[in-house]
Amino acid sequence: MTSNKISIKEKIGYSLGDTASHFVWDMVGFWLLFFYTDVYGISAAAAGTIMLVARFWDMAIDPVIGIISDRTNTRWGKFRPYILFGAIPYAVLAVLTFTTPEFGVTGKILYAGATYILLMTAYAFINLPYSALGAVMTDDTYERAGLNTYRFIAGFTGQFIVTGLALTLAEFFGGGNKAQGFQYTIFLFAGLSLLFFFITFKTCKERVQPSKNQVNSLKEDVRNLFRNKAWIILALVGIISFIMFAMQNAAIAYYFKYFLGRENNVQLFNVVGTLALIVALPLSKPLAKRFGNKNVFIGSSLISGLFFILIYIAGINDLITIYVFNIIAKMAYAPAVPLLWTMIADSADYGEWKTGRRATGLYFSAAVFAQKAGWGIGAAIAGWILAISSFTPNAVQNATAITGIKLLVSVIPGILYMSCAIFMLFYNIDTKTTTLMKKELDARREQLS
Repeated sequence: MTSNKISIKEKIGYSLGDTASHFVWDMVGFWLLFFYTDVYGISAAAAGTIMLVARFWDMAIDPVIGIISDRTNTRWGKFRPYILFGAIPYAVLAVLTFTTPEFGVTGKILYAGATYILLMTAYAFINLPYSALGAVMTDDTYERAGLNTYRFIAGFTGQFIVTGLALTLAEFFGGGNKAQGFQYTIFLFAGLSLLFFFITFKTCKERVQPSKNQVNSLKEDVRNLFRNKAWIILALVGIISFIMFAMQNAAIAYYFKYFLGRENNVQLFNVVGTLALIVALPLSKPLAKRFGNKNVFIGSSLISGLFFILIYIAGINDLITIYVFNIIAKMAYAPAVPLLWTMIADSADYGEWKTGRRATGLYFSAAVFAQKAGWGIGAAIAGWILAISSFTPNAVQNATAITGIKLLVSVIPGILYMSCAIFMLFYNIDTKTTTLMKKELDARREQLS
C-alpha cells in the first residue's frame, strides 16, 4: 500500500523546485515582452510572434518528454534525474535569453527567437518531470492538495521576488544600463534556481509506481489519454486560463507605464497581488475537503474573472480601486491553482483505475502542453493587440492604444477565466470517485507487490 503522508521536510524540498521554476518563468512571463520591445529594441509584433513560435515548439516537445520520462528507470526514479541533470542548461539559457548582443534588426530577432526556444526546451525537460513527481509522491488526493499548496506558496514566493525586485535589481546592477541590469538580475535568479533544484532532488521520494506487469505501449497510452473525459476538460481549462495569465502578465507593465503613468509602481502592484495569492493558497485544501475540487474551482473562476473585468472601469486616478479589485481577484483565484494540478494527478489515477495502465508523465506533459499552448497564444495576442492598437514604444500613446492595453489586463482575461466554469461543469471526478479509486488502486498494488 502506498504511504499517504508526506513529511514537512519533503513538502518544503519539493516546493523549492517551484520557486526555482518561477524565478525564470516569471522573468519571462512578466518582463520578457517588455525587455524585447523597450530594452532590446524588437518590435511588438515580432516579439509576440517569437513567443508564439517558441510556445508551439515547446508544445511539440512536451509529450515527447512525458513519454520518455514514463519509460525512464534509474536508481533515482523516473522523474528526479531530470531535475538533477536539467538544472545547469536551464540556468545558462536563462542568462543567454536576457543577453543583448548587437546583431542588427534581423539578427536580434533571430537571436531572441533561438535563445527563447532553447530556454523553453530546457524548462520543459526539468519542469514537466518536476510536476509529475508530485503525483507519485502520494496517491491521496487531499495530501496532494496539501503538497501542491506548499508548492504554490513557494512558487508564488518566487513570483513575489521576481515581480517585486526584478526592476529594482536591474536598475541597481545596471547603473543606467538596462540591458546589463536585466542580465545580471537573471544571473542571480539562475544561480538560486540551481541550488533549489538540487534540494528538491535530494529531499523527494517517488512512491507510486506503475504495475511491474505493465507492458510499454505508447499507442494504448495515448488512446486512453484522449478517452479520459476528466483530463480533456482539464486540458481545455488549462488552455483558456493560461491565455488569460499570459495576456495579463505581459500587458501589466504597459498598463502602469502608459495608462497610469506610474511605471515604477508596477512592482508594488505585482507584489501586493502575489501576497494576496500566497495568503489565500492555504484555503485550497480545507475548501476542497468541504466543497470538492470541482466546485471550488468553479466558484474561484467566476469570482476572480468578475473582479478582473471590473479593473477596466477604474480611471487613471483610481489606483486604490485597481489594487482592491486585483487583490480580491487574486485571492479568489488562489485556491484553484493547486487544485488544477491535484485534479490532473487524479485524472492519471482515473486512467489507471479504468484501464489498468499508469502513464503519469504523459498525463502531465499533455496537460502542460495545453497550458503552454494557452501561454503562447496569450503572449502572442498581447503583442498583436498592441501592434493593432498602434502602440509605439517609449512614446505617448493614443486612445486606441490605451484601450487595447486596458482590455488586455481586465475584460479579455476576465471573460476567459469565467468561461472555465462552464467547462468544469462537465468534470466527472467527484469526492466519492476519488475515494473509491484510491481504495481499489491500493488493493491492486498491494496484490501485485
